Amino acid sequence: MTIKKIELAPSLLSCDFGHIEKEIQMAVEAGCQYIHWDVMDGHFVPNISLGVPVIASLRKKCNIIFDVHLMIENPQAFIEPFQKAGSDIITFHIETTDNPKQIINDIKSKKIKAGVSINPYTPIESVYEILDSVDLILLMTVNPGFGAQSFIPEVLPKIKTLRNIIESRNLSFLLEVDGGINLQTVTEVLDAGANLIVAGSSIYHSKDPKKTIQQFKEIFEKY
Repeated sequence: MTIKKIELAPSLLSCDFGHIEKEIQMAVEAGCQYIHWDVMDGHFVPNISLGVPVIASLRKKCNIIFDVHLMIENPQAFIEPFQKAGSDIITFHIETTDNPKQIINDIKSKKIKAGVSINPYTPIESVYEILDSVDLILLMTVNPGFGAQSFIPEVLPKIKTLRNIIESRNLSFLLEVDGGINLQTVTEVLDAGANLIVAGSSIYHSKDPKKTIQQFKEIFEKY
């Protein structure tokens, strides 16, 4: 299996919120094409993070791809606000809706990319009906809500399953993985077939975040 392009999306959930602009700029200078925003509402997940005003203000500061992960109830109500704030990708959870195709269509109608996320213990079959219309599938390898959690290896077969579907059906959606990803666990998700890697604490809590990003990229080059 050869994956043409693997990208790293540093997760701002683990950055210094007092210096978010500086933390994004570090990722840009290190050569990252994506930055990952975790948006939490305290209902779908037991935590509250940041929202529309913060993303809108930082959008003015950089051109990096804003990969916005909505861990919220009723994501459909927030598509337009987050699109106007400058999101390039909006990802919602399959667990929050009975009509994912409608939400995907609503996101795409705003001329941005649509992603669907799935929690570690949600059956992978729950996303099968939308694979032809989605731009990204985000597989959570921790239970969402907090950073610095341990990687859940039971998700690896789901990554492999989706990679096989992509190749057998000639699909092109990004296969993103988020949760407990560090310089050791990343090889497992790459072997399984992921091509967009979210890493938070392993980057922003390291002694030298730029060096850590470079180490991730060196691993990516082997694939």
